[in-house]
Amino acid sequence: MNKLRILFFFFLFGFIAITIRLFYIQVISPEFYSADYTKTSRIEPNRGRIFDRNHDPIALNQTKYRLFVEPKKVEDRDYLIQLLEDELKMDEATLEARIDMSKDWVAIQSNLDKETKEKLESYDLKDFGFEQEQQRYYPEASLAAHLVGFLGKDSDSESIGYFGIEGFYDKDLTGLPGVLKSERDMFGRPIFSGNQERVEAEDGRDIVLTIDKSVQQIIKEHLKKGVERFKAKSGCVIAADPATMELLGLVCLPDFDPEHYFEFTEGDFINWTISSVYEPGSTFKPLIVAAAIEEGLVKPNDLFNEKGPVKIGNYTIRNWDDKYDGKITITHILEKSSNVGMVYIGSKLGKEKMHEYISKYGFGSKTQIDLQGESSGQIKPLSAWYPIDEATMPFGQGISVTGIQLVRAFASLINGGNLMRPHVVKEVQEGDKVKIREPEVQKKVLSEKTSHTIKNMLVSVVNNAEAKWHMPEGYTFGGKTGTAQIAVKGSYDISKTIASFIGFAPAEDPAFLMLVVIQEPESSSWGSETAAPLFFEIAEDLLIYLNVQPS
Repeated sequence: MNKLRILFFFFLFGFIAITIRLFYIQVISPEFYSADYTKTSRIEPNRGRIFDRNHDPIALNQTKYRLFVEPKKVEDRDYLIQLLEDELKMDEATLEARIDMSKDWVAIQSNLDKETKEKLESYDLKDFGFEQEQQRYYPEASLAAHLVGFLGKDSDSESIGYFGIEGFYDKDLTGLPGVLKSERDMFGRPIFSGNQERVEAEDGRDIVLTIDKSVQQIIKEHLKKGVERFKAKSGCVIAADPATMELLGLVCLPDFDPEHYFEFTEGDFINWTISSVYEPGSTFKPLIVAAAIEEGLVKPNDLFNEKGPVKIGNYTIRNWDDKYDGKITITHILEKSSNVGMVYIGSKLGKEKMHEYISKYGFGSKTQIDLQGESSGQIKPLSAWYPIDEATMPFGQGISVTGIQLVRAFASLINGGNLMRPHVVKEVQEGDKVKIREPEVQKKVLSEKTSHTIKNMLVSVVNNAEAKWHMPEGYTFGGKTGTAQIAVKGSYDISKTIASFIGFAPAEDPAFLMLVVIQEPESSSWGSETAAPLFFEIAEDLLIYLNVQPS
């Protein structure tokens, strides 16, 4: 009887203990304990792909693998380290540091290909495993590096786009992650009869660019040869459709490999054409001439008496060659790139109107191009202008612009007077939905009549240039050279120049507008002897590729 009573109380005590424990788990602290039996996993979306205008791939994804080790399951640590050292070519000390026996899980190496994964799996060890991960793949390597940017890591080791398209359209390309919630037992194993919640990931959007891969290749091959030939520090080329401001190609050298971005410095990633500013020099002159024509202050055949240098206070303004031709037309001022003539045109326009047109052309504000890292450039507020500013601004000194700003403003000279928003994305694709980017007129700067007039004057500038360039036969070109000294600590360094040429072809219906910039060339400092010849070399191949027939 006593034994039965003892057994009864034993079971009663156990029952009460279990009841109290269950009450604590289910009523007092259910959140803490239920979390132990629910595992939440993140389902990664596929990053959107990037294509050129002909749907040739520029940026894709490829499957890679991350090798991990579970140290507490390792039976022979020395053997495992030796194996990984041989197969992965990793340092023994690094492996010893990573395989921390006090941890449950450690990552060893990422970005492994399928062949390496299968080779390691052939050893049939239970010590390690693999996680699938996506890596960005750029099949054309550095062909469009400054335009596309790259996929890197943030401070939390999460993938994020930097610079160019990868940076500007990062949210579109990234997509939305999914979630998988599943109930687990106390050992972490799935409960097959338990609840499962799955929200599928939403893949990133694909992007189709306005650029043409073949145009990129043509530009890059010629630019590379040009930079080497002129012994230049660097160079950039932008080619665009002046009617829409779709970019057809954009190359800057030196560039970088987006897959191995970690081997380069931050300065290598900067897209000079949108992020850096410079004084445009004589390529700025047609913009001021067009403004004066628009205001009815000058006509192409009006005469100006070019007597000699001009004194402005303590400053003397001379022509680049210090030659003066007496009575010349406004068109000839552009043809010979007369600084003195431009001072005259600027005085006719006046500083208020000049400042107004410079702002209307979009200088001093961002173009809103869809690339990460754009600079707004700089123009002085009108209240800060001195007489020398009013005199030098017409020939492109005292103002800081970006390459893309100059191209956009120049396009308005030859497209009927429209300031267009430059863009590099043609379509955004989400499944079966396609969003097409339409050309956007930001403002009307000039009349059709003024645009037609200045375009003809720019054709005359090329046809009557002192330098005789090799131009493809059967085509008409318009354009303007520029040579700007680089300002260093408040003064100009005569040994350092930025040589440039901006031009278009064919003149009657331009297929492209192109800016060529050569920075600090050693062979010659003049745009007419460096940037201009390179422009015509590139233009010849572009006209053939774009199937533009001679007139």
